[in-house]
Amino acid sequence: MKAARIHKHGGREVLRVEDIPSPELHAGQVCIKLKTSALNHLDIWVREGIPGVPLPLIMGSDGAGEICKLGEKADKFSVGDPVIIQPLVYCDECRNCQAGNENLCEKMGIRGESTDGTNCEFIVLDEKFVESKPDNISFAEAAAFPLVGQTAYQMLVNRAKIQPGENVLVWGAGSGVGHMAVQIAKIVGCNVIATAGTDEKCSFANELGADKVVNHYSDNVAQIIKTFCGKVDVVFEHVGSATWAVSMNVLNKGGRVVTCGATTGPKAVIDLRHLFFKQQTILGSTMGNADAFSQVIKLVADGHLIPRVDKIFSLDDIAIGHEYLEHSEQFGKVIIDI
Repeated sequence: MKAARIHKHGGREVLRVEDIPSPELHAGQVCIKLKTSALNHLDIWVREGIPGVPLPLIMGSDGAGEICKLGEKADKFSVGDPVIIQPLVYCDECRNCQAGNENLCEKMGIRGESTDGTNCEFIVLDEKFVESKPDNISFAEAAAFPLVGQTAYQMLVNRAKIQPGENVLVWGAGSGVGHMAVQIAKIVGCNVIATAGTDEKCSFANELGADKVVNHYSDNVAQIIKTFCGKVDVVFEHVGSATWAVSMNVLNKGGRVVTCGATTGPKAVIDLRHLFFKQQTILGSTMGNADAFSQVIKLVADGHLIPRVDKIFSLDDIAIGHEYLEHSEQFGKVIIDI
């Protein structure tokens, strides 16, 4: 089968589209003929060099396609069923998994980082990692939301526990995780202040339903928030050092900052006096539990949550897709057509 792999870390030149043997099918597993996968910033970090990544590695965390073979005792699907893939890898046996906290699994991993991913023609998975594709979306849209959708849901609903009427700041609304966050916060009934870096992305944030949109490059974010609502109750962070000071500055008493990334750098300064006096909370979040994935699928199937596909590249052009993502040109998700 054809697959996009890396054999070493580095720039886009280390991406190799090559023919490799198809994976073997075992009992309780299904083989999926992938139609689409998606790019995430995680792919760039993995390619550039996350320690401990097994090499060679098939890239990609998200994917959608059709069941093409069934392993013995696999009875959840039929051949030809359209499906989507759970990016999270977990054991389903440890204490955290049994408690419904699969993203805290002792063996937790992410497809395309800790194990082979979805930038390939065929993938074999245990049935528990496969769900039916909603009928109301395309295969491109089906690959556009699994990782970012469950990540945003976990951050806002399960970690920050957003409530109707709260003011929520979402950095980078044009990104994959950002465009999910704006919509999820609005579904809950929050007032959303969204930031974006261009006029076009600001218009996109308005289309998503944001109540106030700010250009984080040309506007004074803190001043606009002060005028609009005073302070915010929740900050949706995934940018890191470049936005951290503003995030803490605009946070209300009892407010929560929830973060899943550090795109601009991992170093942040915290004034502990402000943290304890204002009784604020800083929350880390990675991926989502299995229920978060199920809830996001339901929101998509019901038409409440809309995955936005920005651009589609062929598997052979995956390096061009990486370049496009690195330049932060996208509104929503970058998709790979298999």
